[in-house]
Amino acid sequence: MNFFISDAMAADAAPQGGGLQLIIMMAIFFGIMYFMIIRPQQKRAKEHKALIDSITKGDEVVAGGGIIGKVTNVGDNFIEMSVSDNTSIKVQRQAVAQVMPKGTMKNL
Repeated sequence: MNFFISDAMAADAAPQGGGLQLIIMMAIFFGIMYFMIIRPQQKRAKEHKALIDSITKGDEVVAGGGIIGKVTNVGDNFIEMSVSDNTSIKVQRQAVAQVMPKGTMKNL
């Protein structure tokens, strides 16, 4: 009767292994996220903490807002920076973005 169209036959049920496959897929996904996002972020945080701890009097630093100055006083949470001859400001230690080489302020 079905001369042009063959009869459709249902395929046998495939074995269900969804639970183990899901766990393996989630573990692989977490591993990728760890190595691409979490680990580099922890590394940058560790480097920034080492930078903050190494600040001493006389260093030339750049604050987070782009202000460059010479460190005149180092406290527990704040540092005092001399930005010009008669001007000094206080910033939080965590606001320091970079330590510049000596003599950078003279070249500006």
